[in-house]
Amino acid sequence: VAYKETITRAAKAEGRLIRQTGGRGQYGVVALEVAPRERGAGFRFVDKIVGAAIPREYIGPVEQGVKAALETGVLASYPVVDVEVTLLDGSYHPVDSSELAFRMAGSMAARDALRHAKPALLEPIMEIEVATPEQFFSDVLGDINSRRGHVTMVDQRGHMRMVRALVPLAETFGYATDLRSLTQGRATYTMEFDHYQETPPAVTEAILGKVRGFVRR
Repeated sequence: VAYKETITRAAKAEGRLIRQTGGRGQYGVVALEVAPRERGAGFRFVDKIVGAAIPREYIGPVEQGVKAALETGVLASYPVVDVEVTLLDGSYHPVDSSELAFRMAGSMAARDALRHAKPALLEPIMEIEVATPEQFFSDVLGDINSRRGHVTMVDQRGHMRMVRALVPLAETFGYATDLRSLTQGRATYTMEFDHYQETPPAVTEAILGKVRGFVRR
């Protein structure tokens, strides 16, 4: 299942990469804010640097660092989506600053902000449409409910009952076999991706438990 992560509130953080090693060092300081966007809105980077706090040639590397941080979320290392990141402030050194320093500082600031932004897990939701003979209708409904499904439409077409529902992808494995068994092979269905939705707390804990167990092994 292609889970994703997002955040549920705004948070600010600072990333500092300051290394002095005798010769030329590395210097980059970045202050930014992360905020949630509407589901499906994607990523947006906003530059609010005033004056020369960070030279223009380092803004792009900051954004690159932020994007790199969003590739692996802080909950379970799934990609982070639907987030706005605003670059607020920072500082540079005329000799020791570099694109690498600001890319790393941007990444550090983004990851720290994500940890404080109440991250949440998202799961893909599928739309399922089932055509079943009337005699199996209640069994089909009961099975959908057992899969954390939400029925959105019930209709009658000739001798068949039509059921449309939204069901988490994680709950659809084996559905073809189970539906065949429930309806003596007489029902048909179609399934396609619909949207991403935040997982319930119990499901989130179960998924994180599996991820942590895998990491420990």
